Amino acid sequence: MLSVIHTQGDDTLARVYIAELADGAKIEFVESIQPPIPRDQKWVLIVSTLKGCPVGCPICDAGGDYRGKLSSFEIIAQIDEMIRRRYPDLVVPIPKLKIQFARMGDPVLNDAVLEVLSKLPEHITAPGLLPCISTVAPAGCDGFFESLITIKEELYTGGRFQMQFSLHTTDADARSKLVPVKTWSLEQMATYGNRFYRAGDRKITLNFAPAQGLPLDPESIIDIFSPDRFMIKLTPINPTSASHRAGLTGLIDPAERDQCRRIVDRFRGAGYDTLLSIGEARENTIGSNCGMYVARMEQEKKATSPVR
Repeated sequence: MLSVIHTQGDDTLARVYIAELADGAKIEFVESIQPPIPRDQKWVLIVSTLKGCPVGCPICDAGGDYRGKLSSFEIIAQIDEMIRRRYPDLVVPIPKLKIQFARMGDPVLNDAVLEVLSKLPEHITAPGLLPCISTVAPAGCDGFFESLITIKEELYTGGRFQMQFSLHTTDADARSKLVPVKTWSLEQMATYGNRFYRAGDRKITLNFAPAQGLPLDPESIIDIFSPDRFMIKLTPINPTSASHRAGLTGLIDPAERDQCRRIVDRFRGAGYDTLLSIGEARENTIGSNCGMYVARMEQEKKATSPVR
C-alpha cells in the first residue's frame, strides 16, 4: 500500500519521509519536534491527504501535479509508519501528539480525512492526541465542514482539536492572488468558526505567511473575526521553488526580529492572542519546512540524470 523510498533529516529536529503508493504516485509526510520542547513532551506528525494538490498556491510546491485523493488507509499508513518506529504497539504516552493534516493537499478536499479523524482515537492509544486541520476553506466543501463539527464534538472536545484557516493577507482581493481557487469569504469563515467554537475549545487559528506588498491590517478583520474565538499565527514564507518563481518576499523574516515584533504587536494591540512561529533554520535544509520535498527530489534526480 505504501512503501518508504527515501528519508531526509534527523531525529534531533525533523525527518521527511517519501513514500510510493501502489499506483506509483509519490507522497511525503513529516515528523518533527519543536526545540527546546523534547519529543517525549510534544511530537508533531504532518501527513498528506492528496497526491499533489489542485489548488496551486504560489507559496507551496505541492501544486501542479495532482493525481487524486488518498484513501483513509493511505493516510493512516503514514501515521502508522512514523509511530511504529518508536512505539510498535501504537501506544504513545506523550502529553501532546499533534497530527497535522497539512502536508500535500488541502484536507477539506478529501472526505477520507473525516474517516481518519473518526478512527484515530480507537486506532492509536494516545492520551495527548491533538488533530489539526489546516485549510484555505475551498468553496463547495460545506458537507466536509459540517461533518467536522460533529466529529469534533463527539471525539475531540475540551481543547483536543485545532482548526486553522490559512489567510496570509487581511484583504480578500489580495488573498485571491495567493489562493487561486474559489474559497469561502472571510465572513463565511468567521460564521463557521463561531459555530465550530465551544467553551473550552482551542481558539481557531488564522494563519498568515504574509508577503511584502500585500495588506496586513488587523483593524480590517477585527469586526469579522472576534479575538474571543480566533487567534493569529504569523509564519515566514517557506523558501519553496514556487515562492521564488512568484517573486514573493515574506514580511516575517527571522533575520528581522524588530520587524517581526512590530507586526506581532499590531495584532496583539487589536486584542488577538498572537503566536510568532519561526522554525529552526535547519528545517529548510532538511526540507521539512519547504512545502513539498518530493518536488525537490524529482528536480535533483533530473539534474543528475545523464543526458541522452
